[in-house]
Amino acid sequence: MPLDPATAALLDQLAEAGGPTIDQLPPAEGRAMYRMMQPPADDIVVGAIEDRRIPGPDGEIPVRIYTPAGSGPFPVHVHFHGGGWVIGDLETHDADCRELCRLAGVIVVAVDYRLAPEHRYPAAVEDCYAATVWAAANAEGFGGVPGAVTVGGDSAGGNLAAVVSRLARDRNGPQIRLQLLIYPVADAAMDTPSYTENGEGYMLTLQGMTWFWDHYCPDAARRLEPDASPLRADDLSGLPPALVMTAEFDPLRDEGEAYARRLAEAGVQVTCERYDGLIHGFFSQARMVPAAQPALQQAAAALRAAHGA
Repeated sequence: MPLDPATAALLDQLAEAGGPTIDQLPPAEGRAMYRMMQPPADDIVVGAIEDRRIPGPDGEIPVRIYTPAGSGPFPVHVHFHGGGWVIGDLETHDADCRELCRLAGVIVVAVDYRLAPEHRYPAAVEDCYAATVWAAANAEGFGGVPGAVTVGGDSAGGNLAAVVSRLARDRNGPQIRLQLLIYPVADAAMDTPSYTENGEGYMLTLQGMTWFWDHYCPDAARRLEPDASPLRADDLSGLPPALVMTAEFDPLRDEGEAYARRLAEAGVQVTCERYDGLIHGFFSQARMVPAAQPALQQAAAALRAAHGA
């Protein structure tokens, strides 16, 4: 279908603004630019927000805990932000976490994992797994339901959620009820038809993804490891149910849908939803792009169902 009108207007505004793109900047400047592009989210009201630091594999990991209004305990969702493993933080994805907390009635533990190139692959993987273990083990201490959690994220965060789900299987826990994979990075090849069709002009580009991969995992051979490219895992059986969201005009569309097919072939319960007319990043654009609102509702409904709510 045609590009969504609100999305087209957003792309036109970015083109008119001019200036360098994030992948034309040093990482520190790219992070600052990305942070400036995200509008404040104070209008999305939740019960409470608390910043903490938790033990990690190489020092403390900052997390932000969003608690719904009302009386708990509440189910726990661990969320990993996008940004190509190079940019993004607790602030850039504050709106996403507030929305999931409010709409799904879950505690959201947002993880500020280490970024590349200062901390290359697999530092982000190990931080996200450690944070998931911590959240499951310490849920009662922050008003959560003890035991199983859900995990999720967008783009690079979706990649990390997929990897954490497999590590939880292989490392005997914690139990994960759902993996919420929002236009995930699933493979490093960057050679699918969706890259050819959408690799230029729709915000995320082939050049941008190359920049992200070069910073995150410059060793081309290591990019083929399943902890970097989850689509390349030999065995996807026994993984948690998954909701995979993709966008029609996204270079990552085909690899996300291929990962959903691989999960289904392995016997995993999967829902794969392509959002036609939208681009990479639509989940975070929902306040500007009305056509993205159903994705928030679908994600929240999946989290509620996973937790039996």
